[in-house]
Amino acid sequence: MIAHLLGLLASWVGPLVIYLMKKDEAPYVRDQAAEALNFQITMFIGYLISSILMIVFVGILLLPVVWIVSLIFHIQAAMATNKGQMYRYPFAIRMIT
Repeated sequence: MIAHLLGLLASWVGPLVIYLMKKDEAPYVRDQAAEALNFQITMFIGYLISSILMIVFVGILLLPVVWIVSLIFHIQAAMATNKGQMYRYPFAIRMIT
């Protein structure tokens, strides 16, 4: 749950720290930290593209949408993992397995 919530505060760095610290100790924590990290990388790419598009004034509406989607999925992930359920983000580039 902490890996998912740290994504709100520390972007991809928080889940990366949890992943690196716990990847060999707990398979469930490793899986969820990897999922959170993959989603954060995907959201980072979305923020980057939105920021670039803001220069052209097209992404002004896109940046808040990316942030709201990110917030909603983080809350859903935190609630599911708090119950001990496996959570998969509906869309994420799965680079870390």
